[in-house]
Amino acid sequence: MFKKKVMLGLASLLTIATLLAGCGTDEKEKSGEEVKKSDLKVGMVTDSGTIDDKSFNQGTWEGILAAKESLGIQEKYLKPSGEIESEYLKEIANLYDAGFKFIVTPGFKFETAIYQAQTKYEDAKFVILDGNPHKGDFVPEVATNTVSIFFAEHESGFLAGVATALELKEGEAGFIGGMEIPAVQKFNWGFQQGLTYANENLGTNLTIKAENVIYQGTFDDVAAGGQIAAQMFNKGIDVIFAAAGGVGIGAINEAKTRVSKGENVWIVGVDVDQYADGEYEDGKSVILTSATKKLSHATQELIEQELNGEFPGGETIIYSVENDGVGIPEENPNLSEDTVTKVKDVYEKIKSGEIVVSAEQGDLFK
Repeated sequence: MFKKKVMLGLASLLTIATLLAGCGTDEKEKSGEEVKKSDLKVGMVTDSGTIDDKSFNQGTWEGILAAKESLGIQEKYLKPSGEIESEYLKEIANLYDAGFKFIVTPGFKFETAIYQAQTKYEDAKFVILDGNPHKGDFVPEVATNTVSIFFAEHESGFLAGVATALELKEGEAGFIGGMEIPAVQKFNWGFQQGLTYANENLGTNLTIKAENVIYQGTFDDVAAGGQIAAQMFNKGIDVIFAAAGGVGIGAINEAKTRVSKGENVWIVGVDVDQYADGEYEDGKSVILTSATKKLSHATQELIEQELNGEFPGGETIIYSVENDGVGIPEENPNLSEDTVTKVKDVYEKIKSGEIVVSAEQGDLFK
């Protein structure tokens, strides 16, 4: 009698299991793909600005959101009350205590904070973009639970320079940088090399003078960015490459005001595609193109590697043209088809090594 009841119970369970499996299959067939889910909790501490800064923070956050969409991770970001080590560490601790043990930090300002955090929270994983952990001596110490990500900004700037020269053909360019740090400097140096390459090889004549290369000193002074851009445009500058965060937004706003009044001026965006930031009417924009770093791609890729058990802890990784980590946007409404085609050709030449873009200043203007 006992054995009969057990057999009946097993038969019932098998029937239920079969029905459930069938329902699951039907759902997957309806959706067209199996939804991947994960218990991984990914946190981010913002740098200067917010997650909608149209720049570095936003690009990083978009990578986390993409991972949420495709991988089912849980996400959270915290904005520190200040931009100093203790404030960064406070928010890292808050994320860790909430169970967010995969933490992404965008920017060099996190270097000393991550140096401390990677030792204090050994069971957590850290990704620092555009920075290396160090104890204040600038000697990199990347622990096995940390990955440092850098980008070949000079290659991205070079491509933007070539595109700008090809589209405008001739005239004067300017550069507005935020803080004079390596990442911003490399954008400048690459852009100037791109202009030079186009002038020497592609029949253009777009030049840049030393006096028209200015580092404002911050990434958040929007008003200052507008003032500097106004001064440049008043001198006859046709296009400004603004690698300056909020300062760059000020330059974009100034360009929008002028174009709305009939002037013909342009801005080259940075980090992410800033076309939408430059829109002024009917979808038209003052953003000629943008020198992009594929921040979202890098962030999402590191999250995927963690889920696959392949987190490259202890490594410093450079995203460049070689691994499709930098470039200009895939869509550039203000660039002609001919310009886009020629820039793609230059892109492939950089990828193959036929063109080598210098990451150093050399004889270029500051």
